[in-house]
Amino acid sequence: MTRITPQLLLRAYAAGLFPMAESADSTELHWFDPPRRGVLPLDGLHVPRRLARTVKAGRFRVTADGAFAAVIAACAAPAPDRPNTWINDEIVALYTTLHRGGFAHSVECWDGDTLVGGLYGVSLGGAFFGESMFSRATDASKVALIHLVARLRAAGFILLDTQFVTDHLARFGTIEIDRAEYRRQLATALALRPDWAGADPAAEMDDLLHHRPEG
Repeated sequence: MTRITPQLLLRAYAAGLFPMAESADSTELHWFDPPRRGVLPLDGLHVPRRLARTVKAGRFRVTADGAFAAVIAACAAPAPDRPNTWINDEIVALYTTLHRGGFAHSVECWDGDTLVGGLYGVSLGGAFFGESMFSRATDASKVALIHLVARLRAAGFILLDTQFVTDHLARFGTIEIDRAEYRRQLATALALRPDWAGADPAAEMDDLLHHRPEG
């Protein structure tokens, strides 16, 4: 079996593949290239009114790349609504290395000094590949997602890959596209050089909250 390295992982993402383990206890990773891919159009995010009020109220303190290791550990941990996850020790090690190299990022939601929600994913060119999210307080992961979209828009990203479409993601405007269309969008995104670290999401956040699609 070919040993998966961070470099191989980035090449796989650039080719439209992503890895998952069968469970957190599994010692093997499997590559996925689904015939239909979930994407959240960055200009089509739907923010429900109640959630918009939560964001505007500043219920959570939100950071980017403030606690990557804690976020991926929380995503890997069992929870009442998901007793097992697909994030094993190898996944944690690989993505932590990508984070150190500037290719993986996290968004965190804090209640005071307590981490209560967040998400992480991989960035490559103008594409962001969302991997997992967690929530220990009502709406925390949803707020993290809205902040992610605002940052991606501000930074110049054009593709947010969610891998699959769940009922939860569909409520935010996630759609399915076929493999050929996904690879076309991916190729366009890979040619870009957005600025994740230098992005100021404030204006984009204001636009998302005040000019959101109805539904």
